Amino acid sequence: MAEPEQKGGPEQKGGPLAGVRVLDLTTVIMGPFASHILADLGADVIKIESPEGDLLRRYRPARSPGMSGVFLNLHRNKRSVVLDLKRAPHRAALERLIAGADVFLHNIRPQAIARLGFAAARVRALKPDIIYCGAYGFSAQGPYGEKAAYDDLIQAGSGISALFAEIDGVPRYVPTVVCDKLAGQAIAYSILAALFARARGGGGQTIEVPMFETTIEFNLIEHITGAAFIPPLGKAGFGRLLNARRKPYRTADGYACILPYTDRNWRDFYDFTGRVEFKSDPRFAELAERVQNIDALYAVIEEEAPRHSTAEWVAFCDSVSIPCMPVLRLDDLPADPHVTAVGLFGEAEHPSEGRYRSVRRPVSFEDDPFTIRHHAPRLGEHTAEILEEAGLEAAVIAAILADLPSPATAAA
Repeated sequence: MAEPEQKGGPEQKGGPLAGVRVLDLTTVIMGPFASHILADLGADVIKIESPEGDLLRRYRPARSPGMSGVFLNLHRNKRSVVLDLKRAPHRAALERLIAGADVFLHNIRPQAIARLGFAAARVRALKPDIIYCGAYGFSAQGPYGEKAAYDDLIQAGSGISALFAEIDGVPRYVPTVVCDKLAGQAIAYSILAALFARARGGGGQTIEVPMFETTIEFNLIEHITGAAFIPPLGKAGFGRLLNARRKPYRTADGYACILPYTDRNWRDFYDFTGRVEFKSDPRFAELAERVQNIDALYAVIEEEAPRHSTAEWVAFCDSVSIPCMPVLRLDDLPADPHVTAVGLFGEAEHPSEGRYRSVRRPVSFEDDPFTIRHHAPRLGEHTAEILEEAGLEAAVIAAILADLPSPATAAA
Protein backbone atom coordinates (compact mmCIF):
# COMPACT_ATOMS: atom_id res chain seq x y z
CA MET A 1 0.00 0.00 0.00
CA ALA A 2 1.44 3.38 -0.97
CA GLU A 3 1.92 5.68 1.96
CA PRO A 4 1.44 9.44 1.64
CA GLU A 5 3.78 11.75 3.41
CA GLN A 6 2.60 11.44 7.00
CA LYS A 7 5.21 12.79 9.33
CA GLY A 8 5.05 16.22 10.78
CA GLY A 9 4.76 18.15 13.98
CA PRO A 10 3.70 21.49 15.39
CA GLU A 11 6.96 23.06 14.26
CA GLN A 12 6.35 22.09 10.62
CA LYS A 13 4.01 24.20 8.49
CA GLY A 14 2.82 23.48 5.00
CA GLY A 15 -0.05 23.91 2.65
CA PRO A 16 -1.53 26.88 0.79
CA LEU A 17 -3.31 28.10 3.96
CA ALA A 18 -0.28 28.03 6.24
CA GLY A 19 -0.53 30.99 8.60
CA VAL A 20 -4.37 31.11 8.58
CA ARG A 21 -5.93 30.41 11.97
CA VAL A 22 -9.46 29.03 12.19
CA LEU A 23 -11.50 28.84 15.39
CA ASP A 24 -13.88 25.92 14.79
CA LEU A 25 -16.85 25.62 17.15
CA THR A 26 -18.69 23.12 14.94
CA THR A 27 -19.60 19.53 15.76
CA VAL A 28 -20.54 16.23 14.09
CA ILE A 29 -19.86 16.34 10.29
CA MET A 30 -21.00 19.42 8.33
CA GLY A 31 -18.76 22.02 9.97
CA PRO A 32 -15.94 19.62 10.87
CA PHE A 33 -15.74 18.48 7.23
CA ALA A 34 -15.29 22.12 6.22
CA SER A 35 -12.53 22.64 8.77
CA HIS A 36 -11.02 19.28 7.74
CA ILE A 37 -10.61 20.69 4.23
CA LEU A 38 -9.07 23.90 5.57
CA ALA A 39 -6.79 22.01 7.95
CA ASP A 40 -5.52 19.71 5.22
CA LEU A 41 -4.77 22.84 3.16
CA GLY A 42 -2.51 24.05 5.95
CA ALA A 43 -4.72 26.19 8.18
CA ASP A 44 -4.15 26.07 11.94
CA VAL A 45 -7.59 24.80 12.96
CA ILE A 46 -8.35 25.11 16.66
CA LYS A 47 -11.28 22.90 17.57
CA ILE A 48 -13.20 24.50 20.42
CA GLU A 49 -15.08 21.76 22.26
CA SER A 50 -17.46 21.70 25.19
CA PRO A 51 -16.42 19.63 28.21
CA GLU A 52 -18.55 16.78 26.82
CA GLY A 53 -16.68 16.87 23.53
CA ASP A 54 -17.87 16.50 19.96
CA LEU A 55 -20.64 13.89 19.69
CA LEU A 56 -18.73 12.17 16.90
CA ARG A 57 -16.04 11.19 19.40
CA ARG A 58 -18.46 8.72 21.02
CA TYR A 59 -19.10 6.56 17.98
CA ARG A 60 -17.82 2.99 17.89
CA PRO A 61 -15.66 1.14 17.25
CA ALA A 62 -12.84 2.87 19.09
CA ARG A 63 -9.70 1.75 20.87
CA SER A 64 -10.19 4.28 23.63
CA PRO A 65 -13.10 6.51 24.71
CA GLY A 66 -13.56 9.66 22.66
CA MET A 67 -11.41 8.55 19.72
CA SER A 68 -13.71 6.86 17.21
CA GLY A 69 -12.55 5.63 13.83
CA VAL A 70 -14.69 8.30 12.16
CA PHE A 71 -12.92 10.96 14.22
CA LEU A 72 -9.34 10.01 13.28
CA ASN A 73 -9.26 11.30 9.70
CA LEU A 74 -11.94 13.98 9.98
CA HIS A 75 -10.03 15.80 12.73
CA ARG A 76 -6.41 15.32 11.76
CA ASN A 77 -4.34 18.50 11.47
CA LYS A 78 -6.48 20.17 14.16
CA ARG A 79 -5.81 21.03 17.78
CA SER A 80 -8.41 20.67 20.54
CA VAL A 81 -9.25 23.20 23.23
CA VAL A 82 -11.98 22.57 25.81
CA LEU A 83 -13.90 25.61 27.04
CA ASP A 84 -17.19 25.77 28.90
CA LEU A 85 -18.73 28.83 27.29
CA LYS A 86 -21.34 29.06 30.03
CA ARG A 87 -18.53 30.27 32.33
CA ALA A 88 -17.31 33.86 32.12
CA PRO A 89 -13.56 33.08 32.36
CA HIS A 90 -13.89 30.58 29.51
CA ARG A 91 -15.74 33.10 27.35
CA ALA A 92 -12.99 35.61 28.10
CA ALA A 93 -10.43 33.03 26.96
CA LEU A 94 -12.29 32.57 23.68
CA GLU A 95 -12.26 36.35 23.21
CA ARG A 96 -8.48 36.25 23.48
CA LEU A 97 -8.36 33.51 20.86
CA ILE A 98 -10.61 35.56 18.57
CA ALA A 99 -8.09 38.40 18.69
CA GLY A 100 -5.53 36.18 16.96
CA ALA A 101 -7.84 34.36 14.55
CA ASP A 102 -8.64 34.80 10.88
CA VAL A 103 -11.84 32.73 10.83
CA PHE A 104 -14.60 32.08 13.36
CA LEU A 105 -16.76 29.09 12.33
CA HIS A 106 -19.72 27.71 14.26
CA ASN A 107 -22.89 25.67 13.75
CA ILE A 108 -24.77 26.92 16.81
CA ARG A 109 -28.24 28.28 16.07
CA PRO A 110 -28.29 32.10 15.92
CA GLN A 111 -30.23 32.75 19.13
CA ALA A 112 -28.03 30.35 21.10
CA ILE A 113 -24.73 31.80 19.85
CA ALA A 114 -26.05 35.29 20.65
CA ARG A 115 -26.85 34.23 24.22
CA LEU A 116 -23.27 33.08 24.61
CA GLY A 117 -22.08 36.49 23.42
CA PHE A 118 -20.55 35.43 20.11
CA ALA A 119 -22.99 36.63 17.46
CA ALA A 120 -21.42 38.06 14.32
CA ALA A 121 -21.61 41.72 15.39
CA ARG A 122 -19.89 41.02 18.70
CA VAL A 123 -17.14 38.83 17.25
CA ARG A 124 -16.41 41.33 14.48
CA ALA A 125 -16.32 44.11 17.04
CA LEU A 126 -13.57 42.15 18.80
CA LYS A 127 -11.73 41.50 15.50
CA PRO A 128 -13.06 43.65 12.64
CA ASP A 129 -11.25 41.80 9.84
CA ILE A 130 -12.27 38.32 10.95
CA ILE A 131 -14.22 36.00 8.64
CA TYR A 132 -17.30 34.96 10.59
CA CYS A 133 -19.19 31.94 9.26
CA GLY A 134 -22.43 30.59 10.69
CA ALA A 135 -23.31 27.14 9.33
CA TYR A 136 -26.95 26.33 9.92
CA GLY A 137 -29.53 23.76 8.93
CA PHE A 138 -31.77 26.50 7.53
CA SER A 139 -31.21 30.17 6.84
CA ALA A 140 -31.87 32.30 9.90
CA GLN A 141 -33.89 34.61 7.65
CA GLY A 142 -36.74 32.11 7.18
CA PRO A 143 -39.38 30.43 9.35
CA TYR A 144 -37.34 27.22 9.61
CA GLY A 145 -34.40 29.10 11.12
CA GLU A 146 -34.78 27.55 14.57
CA LYS A 147 -35.46 23.98 13.43
CA ALA A 148 -32.99 21.28 14.39
CA ALA A 149 -31.32 19.88 11.30
CA TYR A 150 -29.57 16.64 10.50
CA ASP A 151 -28.70 15.08 7.17
CA ASP A 152 -31.79 12.85 7.03
CA LEU A 153 -34.05 15.84 7.65
CA ILE A 154 -32.44 17.83 4.85
CA GLN A 155 -32.58 14.88 2.43
CA ALA A 156 -36.31 14.67 3.15
CA GLY A 157 -36.93 18.39 2.79
CA SER A 158 -34.72 19.16 -0.21
CA GLY A 159 -36.29 16.76 -2.70
CA ILE A 160 -33.52 14.15 -2.56
CA SER A 161 -35.60 11.51 -0.79
CA ALA A 162 -38.54 12.07 -3.12
CA LEU A 163 -36.35 11.28 -6.15
CA PHE A 164 -36.36 7.64 -5.06
CA ALA A 165 -40.16 7.72 -4.97
CA GLU A 166 -40.14 8.87 -8.60
CA ILE A 167 -38.36 5.63 -9.45
CA ASP A 168 -40.16 2.99 -7.37
CA GLY A 169 -42.78 4.79 -5.33
CA VAL A 170 -40.91 4.83 -2.01
CA PRO A 171 -38.85 7.78 -0.70
CA ARG A 172 -35.45 6.84 0.70
CA TYR A 173 -32.30 8.36 2.12
CA VAL A 174 -29.01 8.22 0.24
CA PRO A 175 -26.82 5.98 2.47
CA THR A 176 -24.24 8.66 3.10
CA VAL A 177 -24.48 12.05 4.79
CA VAL A 178 -24.50 13.77 1.42
CA CYS A 179 -26.10 17.02 2.63
CA ASP A 180 -23.66 17.45 5.51
CA LYS A 181 -20.68 16.94 3.24
CA LEU A 182 -21.77 19.10 0.33
CA ALA A 183 -22.64 21.88 2.81
CA GLY A 184 -19.20 21.37 4.37
CA GLN A 185 -17.63 21.97 0.98
CA ALA A 186 -19.78 25.09 0.54
CA ILE A 187 -18.57 26.35 3.92
CA ALA A 188 -14.95 25.75 2.94
CA TYR A 189 -15.14 27.48 -0.43
CA SER A 190 -17.11 30.40 1.05
CA ILE A 191 -14.44 30.92 3.70
CA LEU A 192 -11.72 30.72 1.06
CA ALA A 193 -13.53 33.31 -1.06
CA ALA A 194 -13.87 35.63 1.95
CA LEU A 195 -10.18 35.23 2.79
CA PHE A 196 -9.31 36.07 -0.82
CA ALA A 197 -11.54 39.16 -0.73
CA ARG A 198 -9.92 40.25 2.52
CA ALA A 199 -6.44 39.78 1.06
CA ARG A 200 -7.47 42.18 -1.72
CA GLY A 201 -8.48 44.81 0.82
CA GLY A 202 -12.11 43.89 1.35
CA GLY A 203 -11.92 43.53 5.13
CA GLY A 204 -13.88 41.11 7.28
CA GLN A 205 -16.99 39.26 6.20
CA THR A 206 -20.04 37.59 7.73
CA ILE A 207 -21.15 34.40 5.98
CA GLU A 208 -24.24 32.25 6.38
CA VAL A 209 -24.19 28.73 4.90
CA PRO A 210 -27.56 26.95 5.26
CA MET A 211 -27.60 23.22 4.54
CA PHE A 212 -31.23 23.19 3.34
CA GLU A 213 -30.84 25.87 0.69
CA THR A 214 -27.41 24.58 -0.33
CA THR A 215 -28.85 21.13 -0.94
CA ILE A 216 -31.83 22.44 -2.91
CA GLU A 217 -29.53 24.32 -5.28
CA PHE A 218 -27.28 21.26 -5.56
CA ASN A 219 -30.24 18.99 -6.30
CA LEU A 220 -31.75 21.27 -8.94
CA ILE A 221 -28.60 21.71 -11.03
CA GLU A 222 -29.83 18.98 -13.38
CA HIS A 223 -33.28 18.25 -11.98
CA ILE A 224 -34.78 21.70 -12.63
CA THR A 225 -35.21 20.75 -16.35
CA GLY A 226 -38.53 22.08 -17.69
CA ALA A 227 -39.37 23.81 -14.42
CA ALA A 228 -36.66 26.35 -15.23
CA PHE A 229 -39.02 28.10 -17.63
CA ILE A 230 -41.94 30.42 -16.84
CA PRO A 231 -44.46 29.03 -17.54
CA PRO A 232 -42.96 25.55 -17.01
CA LEU A 233 -42.19 23.41 -20.05
CA GLY A 234 -42.46 20.33 -17.86
CA LYS A 235 -42.11 19.25 -14.27
CA ALA A 236 -38.82 19.16 -12.42
CA GLY A 237 -36.86 15.93 -12.66
CA PHE A 238 -34.15 14.73 -15.07
CA GLY A 239 -35.67 11.74 -16.84
CA ARG A 240 -32.55 9.65 -17.47
CA LEU A 241 -31.60 9.78 -13.80
CA LEU A 242 -35.09 8.80 -12.67
CA ASN A 243 -35.28 5.67 -14.81
CA ALA A 244 -35.66 2.50 -12.75
CA ARG A 245 -33.30 0.64 -15.12
CA ARG A 246 -30.45 3.09 -14.40
CA LYS A 247 -28.48 0.96 -11.99
CA PRO A 248 -25.41 -1.24 -11.75
CA TYR A 249 -26.07 -4.26 -13.96
CA ARG A 250 -25.64 -7.87 -12.96
CA THR A 251 -22.81 -9.47 -14.93
CA ALA A 252 -21.91 -13.15 -15.13
CA ASP A 253 -20.05 -12.91 -11.83
CA GLY A 254 -20.93 -9.63 -10.12
CA TYR A 255 -22.14 -6.11 -10.87
CA ALA A 256 -20.79 -3.30 -12.98
CA CYS A 257 -21.58 0.18 -14.19
CA ILE A 258 -21.79 -0.09 -17.98
CA LEU A 259 -22.49 3.35 -19.41
CA PRO A 260 -22.40 3.88 -23.19
CA TYR A 261 -22.95 7.61 -23.63
CA THR A 262 -21.71 9.07 -26.92
CA ASP A 263 -22.88 8.11 -30.38
CA ARG A 264 -19.63 6.17 -30.89
CA ASN A 265 -20.03 4.44 -27.50
CA TRP A 266 -23.41 3.08 -28.50
CA ARG A 267 -22.24 1.92 -31.94
CA ASP A 268 -19.38 0.01 -30.31
CA PHE A 269 -21.76 -1.46 -27.77
CA TYR A 270 -24.15 -2.63 -30.53
CA ASP A 271 -21.28 -4.28 -32.39
CA PHE A 272 -19.95 -6.04 -29.28
CA THR A 273 -23.36 -7.39 -28.26
CA GLY A 274 -24.65 -8.12 -31.76
CA ARG A 275 -27.59 -5.75 -31.31
CA VAL A 276 -26.82 -4.04 -34.60
CA GLU A 277 -30.51 -3.44 -35.33
CA PHE A 278 -30.31 -0.40 -33.06
CA LYS A 279 -27.79 1.31 -35.33
CA SER A 280 -30.44 2.30 -37.84
CA ASP A 281 -33.22 3.04 -35.34
CA PRO A 282 -33.92 6.82 -35.43
CA ARG A 283 -35.00 6.72 -31.78
CA PHE A 284 -31.38 6.22 -30.77
CA ALA A 285 -29.46 8.10 -33.46
CA GLU A 286 -28.42 11.10 -31.33
CA LEU A 287 -28.23 12.04 -27.66
CA ALA A 288 -31.47 14.05 -27.51
CA GLU A 289 -33.46 11.17 -28.98
CA ARG A 290 -31.72 8.55 -26.85
CA VAL A 291 -32.52 10.38 -23.63
CA GLN A 292 -36.22 10.33 -24.55
CA ASN A 293 -36.07 6.58 -25.20
CA ILE A 294 -33.44 5.56 -22.67
CA ASP A 295 -35.58 2.89 -21.01
CA ALA A 296 -35.28 0.66 -24.08
CA LEU A 297 -31.49 1.03 -24.17
CA TYR A 298 -31.10 0.38 -20.46
CA ALA A 299 -33.18 -2.76 -20.94
CA VAL A 300 -30.73 -3.93 -23.61
CA ILE A 301 -27.75 -3.38 -21.29
CA GLU A 302 -29.58 -5.27 -18.54
CA GLU A 303 -30.19 -8.20 -20.92
CA GLU A 304 -26.64 -8.28 -22.28
CA ALA A 305 -24.66 -7.69 -19.09
CA PRO A 306 -24.98 -11.27 -17.71
CA ARG A 307 -23.45 -12.69 -20.91
CA HIS A 308 -19.95 -11.61 -19.84
CA SER A 309 -17.96 -11.39 -16.64
CA THR A 310 -17.25 -8.07 -15.00
CA ALA A 311 -13.60 -8.28 -16.06
CA GLU A 312 -14.64 -8.93 -19.68
CA TRP A 313 -16.94 -5.91 -19.65
CA VAL A 314 -14.25 -3.69 -18.20
CA ALA A 315 -11.68 -4.91 -20.74
CA PHE A 316 -13.99 -4.34 -23.70
CA CYS A 317 -15.30 -0.98 -22.51
CA ASP A 318 -11.84 0.32 -21.70
CA SER A 319 -10.64 -0.71 -25.16
CA VAL A 320 -13.25 1.52 -26.83
CA SER A 321 -13.57 4.22 -24.12
CA ILE A 322 -17.04 3.27 -22.90
CA PRO A 323 -17.33 4.30 -19.24
CA CYS A 324 -17.33 1.13 -17.13
CA MET A 325 -16.42 0.25 -13.55
CA PRO A 326 -16.96 -2.78 -11.37
CA VAL A 327 -19.09 -2.20 -8.30
CA LEU A 328 -16.62 -2.00 -5.44
CA ARG A 329 -17.49 -2.42 -1.79
CA LEU A 330 -16.05 0.05 0.72
CA ASP A 331 -13.68 -2.66 1.93
CA ASP A 332 -12.45 -3.20 -1.65
CA LEU A 333 -11.27 0.37 -2.13
CA PRO A 334 -7.80 0.22 -0.51
CA ALA A 335 -6.77 -2.63 -2.83
CA ASP A 336 -8.06 -1.05 -6.05
CA PRO A 337 -5.08 -0.73 -8.42
CA HIS A 338 -5.72 2.91 -9.23
CA VAL A 339 -6.29 3.88 -5.60
CA THR A 340 -3.12 2.03 -4.67
CA ALA A 341 -1.07 3.64 -7.46
CA VAL A 342 -2.01 7.19 -6.42
CA GLY A 343 -1.42 6.47 -2.73
CA LEU A 344 -4.83 7.60 -1.54
CA PHE A 345 -4.68 5.32 1.49
CA GLY A 346 -1.78 5.17 3.89
CA GLU A 347 -1.00 4.12 7.42
CA ALA A 348 -0.12 6.40 10.29
CA GLU A 349 0.80 6.01 13.95
CA HIS A 350 -1.37 7.91 16.40
CA PRO A 351 0.35 8.69 19.72
CA SER A 352 -2.50 7.18 21.76
CA GLU A 353 -4.56 5.16 19.26
CA GLY A 354 -1.80 3.24 17.49
CA ARG A 355 -1.75 2.37 13.79
CA TYR A 356 -4.67 3.58 11.72
CA ARG A 357 -5.61 3.87 8.07
CA SER A 358 -5.39 7.41 6.73
CA VAL A 359 -7.04 8.78 3.61
CA ARG A 360 -4.91 11.58 2.26
CA ARG A 361 -6.15 14.90 0.92
CA PRO A 362 -7.33 14.00 -2.60
CA VAL A 363 -6.30 17.37 -4.06
CA SER A 364 -2.62 17.63 -4.96
CA PHE A 365 -0.49 20.77 -5.01
CA GLU A 366 2.72 20.44 -6.98
CA ASP A 367 4.91 22.27 -4.48
CA ASP A 368 3.00 21.48 -1.28
CA PRO A 369 2.65 17.75 -0.56
CA PHE A 370 0.08 16.53 1.90
CA THR A 371 1.29 16.06 5.46
CA ILE A 372 -0.28 15.08 8.75
CA ARG A 373 0.99 17.85 10.99
CA HIS A 374 -1.17 16.80 13.92
CA HIS A 375 -3.01 13.56 14.46
CA ALA A 376 -6.64 13.81 15.58
CA PRO A 377 -6.50 15.37 19.03
CA ARG A 378 -7.71 13.88 22.27
CA LEU A 379 -10.38 15.94 23.95
CA GLY A 380 -8.78 19.14 25.19
CA GLU A 381 -5.28 17.93 24.36
CA HIS A 382 -4.04 21.40 23.41
CA THR A 383 -6.01 23.56 25.85
CA ALA A 384 -3.05 24.75 27.88
CA GLU A 385 -0.78 25.07 24.84
CA ILE A 386 -3.16 27.26 22.86
CA LEU A 387 -4.24 29.44 25.77
CA GLU A 388 -0.57 30.05 26.49
CA GLU A 389 -0.04 31.01 22.84
CA ALA A 390 -2.90 33.50 23.23
CA GLY A 391 -1.01 35.19 26.08
CA LEU A 392 -3.12 34.09 29.04
CA GLU A 393 -1.30 34.03 32.33
CA ALA A 394 -0.43 30.68 33.87
CA ALA A 395 -2.77 31.25 36.81
CA VAL A 396 -5.69 31.99 34.49
CA ILE A 397 -4.97 28.86 32.45
CA ALA A 398 -4.74 26.78 35.62
CA ALA A 399 -8.09 28.13 36.80
CA ILE A 400 -9.75 27.28 33.48
CA LEU A 401 -8.33 23.76 33.55
CA ALA A 402 -9.52 23.34 37.13
CA ASP A 403 -13.07 24.15 35.99
CA LEU A 404 -13.11 21.29 33.51
CA PRO A 405 -14.04 17.65 34.09
CA SER A 406 -11.12 15.34 34.66
CA PRO A 407 -10.91 13.76 31.15
CA ALA A 408 -10.41 17.15 29.49
CA THR A 409 -8.06 18.31 32.24
CA ALA A 410 -5.96 15.17 31.95
CA ALA A 411 -5.84 15.46 28.16
CA ALA A 412 -4.65 19.02 28.40
